Amino acid sequence: MGGISQWEQLNIELTAALGSSVHFDTAHQAVYASEASNYRQIPIGVVTPRNTEEFVKGIEICHRNKAPVLMRGAGTSMNGQTVNNAVVFDISKYCNHILSLDPAAGAAIVEPGVICDSLRDAAELHGLTFAPDPSTHSRCTLGGMVANNSCGAHSVMAGKTLENTEALEILTYDGERFWVGPTSDNELEKIIAAGGRKGQIYQDLLNLRNRYADLIRAKFPNIKRRVSGYNLDQLLPENGFNVARALVGTEGTCALTLAAKVRLVKSPAKRVVLVLGFEDIYVAGDAVPEYQAFNPIAIEGLDYKIIRGLQARNLAKAEIDLLPQGNAWVVVEFGDDTIEGAIAQAEKAEQYFKTRTKGPQPSTWLVSDSQLQKRIWSIRENGASATHLSIDPNSPDPVVGWEDAAVDPTRLGEYLRAFQALVDSYGYETSLYGHFGDGCIHARITFNLRTAEGVATFRSFIRDAAVLVVEFGGSLTGEHGDGQARAEFLPIMFGEELMEAMHEFKRIWDPQNKLNPGKIVHPYRVDENLRMGPEYKVVNIKTRLNFLSQEGDGFQRAVERCVGMGKCRSEKLGTMCPSYRATKEERFSTRGRSRLFWEMLQGEVITDGWESKELKDALDTCLSCKGCKSDCPAHVDMASYKAEFLSHYHEKNSRPRQALTMGRISDWAPLASKMSWLVNGVMQTPILSTIAKWVGGVAQERSLPKFANQSFRSQFKKASSDVGQKKVILWVDTFCEHFHPEVANAAVEVLGHAGFEATLPKTPLCCGRPLYDFGYLDLAKQKLEKILDAIGDQINAGDGAPIAVVGLEPGCMSVFKDELLKFFPNDPRAQLLSERTYLLGDFLHDHGYKPPPLDRNILVHSHCHQKSLFGTKGDVALLNALGAKANFIDSGCCGMAGSFGFNPEHVEISKAVGELVLLPAIRSANEDTIILTNGFSCREQIEQETGRKVKHLAEILQMAHQAQ
Repeated sequence: MGGISQWEQLNIELTAALGSSVHFDTAHQAVYASEASNYRQIPIGVVTPRNTEEFVKGIEICHRNKAPVLMRGAGTSMNGQTVNNAVVFDISKYCNHILSLDPAAGAAIVEPGVICDSLRDAAELHGLTFAPDPSTHSRCTLGGMVANNSCGAHSVMAGKTLENTEALEILTYDGERFWVGPTSDNELEKIIAAGGRKGQIYQDLLNLRNRYADLIRAKFPNIKRRVSGYNLDQLLPENGFNVARALVGTEGTCALTLAAKVRLVKSPAKRVVLVLGFEDIYVAGDAVPEYQAFNPIAIEGLDYKIIRGLQARNLAKAEIDLLPQGNAWVVVEFGDDTIEGAIAQAEKAEQYFKTRTKGPQPSTWLVSDSQLQKRIWSIRENGASATHLSIDPNSPDPVVGWEDAAVDPTRLGEYLRAFQALVDSYGYETSLYGHFGDGCIHARITFNLRTAEGVATFRSFIRDAAVLVVEFGGSLTGEHGDGQARAEFLPIMFGEELMEAMHEFKRIWDPQNKLNPGKIVHPYRVDENLRMGPEYKVVNIKTRLNFLSQEGDGFQRAVERCVGMGKCRSEKLGTMCPSYRATKEERFSTRGRSRLFWEMLQGEVITDGWESKELKDALDTCLSCKGCKSDCPAHVDMASYKAEFLSHYHEKNSRPRQALTMGRISDWAPLASKMSWLVNGVMQTPILSTIAKWVGGVAQERSLPKFANQSFRSQFKKASSDVGQKKVILWVDTFCEHFHPEVANAAVEVLGHAGFEATLPKTPLCCGRPLYDFGYLDLAKQKLEKILDAIGDQINAGDGAPIAVVGLEPGCMSVFKDELLKFFPNDPRAQLLSERTYLLGDFLHDHGYKPPPLDRNILVHSHCHQKSLFGTKGDVALLNALGAKANFIDSGCCGMAGSFGFNPEHVEISKAVGELVLLPAIRSANEDTIILTNGFSCREQIEQETGRKVKHLAEILQMAHQAQ
């Protein structure tokens, strides 16, 4: 019998010490094999330490077993730093506390898992901020920023992470733990004299500094965004022998960060943006010294290619329409204590450019409204990810690869012209955008990585691009780090002698080469470990839903939408991703599930295809909220992927009991409704209710919804039509029909006041929404076919025909906007029905309805599907027209999500999601505040968890009319 392997032994020892923090399963390997780069490396295992001491203990065990280690935060790196064949320590889940914040000193001490925005929000309470803010600021961690020397738009104001790091508590691979920072000559002497591992490190660093000081001064580029290589210049006497800053940007290859003391700077209380439109990106780049002359806090550039890409995909139209005329735009931000001061700065710059004599006069737009500013910044932050899949079948997808080189900002225009010429010479296409104030340029280039010839050309281009940027005195990377994407070509920038100094620096800290090996020094080749290289399998897989889009056809192409930027890990704003927000579990994020699907299709790590337990477990926690469909820049549609997966999974695996009780509720509810007194009696009687819940697969903690005494259809009386009154089909879903007919009755009344006659289909119909949660796609399609046959030809069919379908339940109406078209992409009836489907608020607003006044405080929670597929414009307009004091809370998902929250296995997550924002907001509302939500499951979550009664928009409008 053979013994256990080295890594099996490691797993045993780690699990014995750290318990459930250790994950050596295939699911975690699959999820952590990729990041936001072109690279993929399968980890040995994953550890999510609960605290710093667990982290230290885990490293000790890895050291004892000679296991390589990778410390990881949000995993949004674009150059390969956060994937490796190593034990991955994900510190983002638990090691995420702000240990102290001293406003007077302008400093904070944080654990490495603290999210950038969390620190910035805490600092803003004192009028301070942490200046570096990458576009991933809503989810990137401080530990990752320290490792990467991250920057962002506001590095113009206060520098890179390096300039904002004052001290680090670090851990070496062999277990030494100590604080590092600037070191005086006296301190250095004492540390060396004390001996030990720390003393030896400092002695070796001093020796290295003394040997290479002159060469470092001569060869290190003197630019603000020199991020490539190790920061050996920080060991120079003129920089105070700053060991902390020497370790910033080492990408976890030398030491591991346990805590960081970072600088906080004054945050301008008011901000104003000046948008300048130029004829091309090169002329915009020429003007950098002119922007700088006005001391802005951010200078960001963007060329027309991303804008045209968004337009071709019909994305961000409203935001793009705001831009002034041009083919390239520069966003210049000004800050001040007062809005008047910020505007004055911006106006001074605007006047200069309007009368500019040095070059072309750009178009201008001064933006003082904070919400408009956010919309402008959203183009810059999300545009590249939104256009990363090509819509031209003959063109490769634009990808990262040469993403963030930096040069002297005063030579930016010159560099951009030379770089574009290089791109053109290879026959590639690229977009150009970036941090113009610091001379850092991002590019998404159409590299062909799918063929050996294409990879060879890619490799040649990277070498030539490295030579070009060095000719301009620049840095191979100005923000995203070297990782694997740049490291091989660092000798072009630094020369062999300085590279040897960097190798020595690595050996001083990590002589066994176990910390993130193969990155920065002794690197992998740029063309190794490619995630979608020549070995990438193209899989044609049969699906029930249609996944055709502008970017291509098929399920695999849909899965490729996820670029890995991890916006689904954001902890606030928007809806995506509720299961991640509640659990902080990467597997339960949109990105994590996308990675599992990707690995399922490749078949290397996930080998069971549609029967994958790893995917089933991850999808079980997906609430199918559709938040990712709208919030994700790449529009990943996890709800559809989940429904498709379950339809195949349950071909060979039985469905849970809940599939019959909740999934097929529309089949049995009409019968139960006729015996509502009996059914309600059973559901409300303690012992019988317990049995009923067990039989139905419902959590005992939940209350079962109560059937109405009469269904809506049994109460409905067709109104006599006024001459010329237009008709609509009122879509009365299962829940309004059998549980809350008062909502449908209110809708009929309000539609009448608005001049419309509500009609019903001749026979009861169901959209089938609950079926998708259990993979009943064949049955769902049958229900939609029945709908098309019944009403598909009625809409706009001539005089007297209904002009629209108006619905009340967002979850049900979303079927007509989404799944209907996935089942029947070529059926004109489906297209018409989808186009003419409205939620009540949108329909009334679009048709000029003006409600009577209602002076009430209203707290509004919008249904996830409404936010994703319809938006809230109609509801907002109507509540404003009422004169009500409406507060739309940014509450994300309620957590109930149809049948999800009734499932015994999901109750904990369901309640945790609700407690993130929604439920505390409801409890804190005054008793006379009306709680408004249009979703049945949202209503159930709120009423069951807070005891507050909820109103639908239709009922509030009805109240206004009845108050007349």
